[in-house]
Amino acid sequence: MTKSITINLISGRTIQQGVAIEGGKEKANYRTAAGIIELDPTDLKKLGAWKNTNVRVTSPYGSVVVKATETTQGPHPGVAFIPMGPWANSIIDPNTYSTGMPTFKGTPVTLEVAANEPILLGIELVQKLCGVKTA
Repeated sequence: MTKSITINLISGRTIQQGVAIEGGKEKANYRTAAGIIELDPTDLKKLGAWKNTNVRVTSPYGSVVVKATETTQGPHPGVAFIPMGPWANSIIDPNTYSTGMPTFKGTPVTLEVAANEPILLGIELVQKLCGVKTA
């Protein structure tokens, strides 16, 4: 049985994500900057994962594979961070409550190691979510 943990997800902008977005959302640099989840070292240990391991993040709204990294902020066990972008958007509540902006804080998610699953490029993830068939 695959080991999993449940944590509280938050999202927001990062400098690295902002720099990478300027180079193009379809580029590998954008995936490197925004296709990650920052975890407290104790949560990595609970999950049985090393930093830079691919993990599947699942919420009531969807599921996505990202790279687990050790947070530079904290400590904050039980809280994880994914930069804003298609990876975070895949798993947060799409309801905007008439504000035009979803709530990027406080989404409960389940994590499990997904070492053999790829992290899609931003364009690939959007195409998958929209049901676009690719060659």
